[in-house]
Amino acid sequence: MIYEFTIIVPVYNEEDCLPQLFVQLKDYLEVASKKTRILLVDDGSSDQSARLIMDFCNKNEHFSYLIFERNFGKGAALKAAFDHTETPILGYLDADLQTYPQDFEKLLPFIGEYDLVTGWRRDRKDTFVKRISSKVGNGVRNLFTRDYMHDTGCPLKILKTSYAQNIPMFKGLQRFLPAMVLLQDGKIKEVEIPHYPRLAGESKYNFRNRFMGPLMDCFAYVWMKKSYIKYKVAQKNE
Repeated sequence: MIYEFTIIVPVYNEEDCLPQLFVQLKDYLEVASKKTRILLVDDGSSDQSARLIMDFCNKNEHFSYLIFERNFGKGAALKAAFDHTETPILGYLDADLQTYPQDFEKLLPFIGEYDLVTGWRRDRKDTFVKRISSKVGNGVRNLFTRDYMHDTGCPLKILKTSYAQNIPMFKGLQRFLPAMVLLQDGKIKEVEIPHYPRLAGESKYNFRNRFMGPLMDCFAYVWMKKSYIKYKVAQKNE
């Protein structure tokens, strides 16, 4: 089968969420407007996530996986998946089911005109501390990146694969995807999507890694922006 769209799902210690995630993904494949494959990336989980992923993918068409030998971080999981994607567009979704794969259908109509389309969780279903820390972190990133996204960290995005594969590897990659597309002279758009409360498992984030870590990543982004190389070939002979 020739696929048109790859959904990437980075996973780290989400064994409690995975059974329902698998159901949601299979249900979405039945109604997806594009021929879609799923690529699950286990980021060195210490629970049973990797085993569950391998067992499920080996029994279900349209599902594949990458298993890291140890924990490298979400940015690495996304970059590895970008590099292993062959479809013209890709998207990503967190495994915690606070966003649903069905909502890719809200983003897909815009991917022709735009090079990245990201969700905007306007009505967040998180704890007060998580909402505030995310708002502060997003504000700090906007000061550095000037991408003016309301919800840069929304874990539901679609990108054209050519743009995704031109993004250089660095920690915290996922926080800068809109800015990295703008560096390539791409066009970005936000679309409001629903947000759902976490039903199982535990959040991996707190104020420290939602603010201090992203703040340090912003300095790395500024350095990278100054050093970023881009070019366009006008002509070539064969």
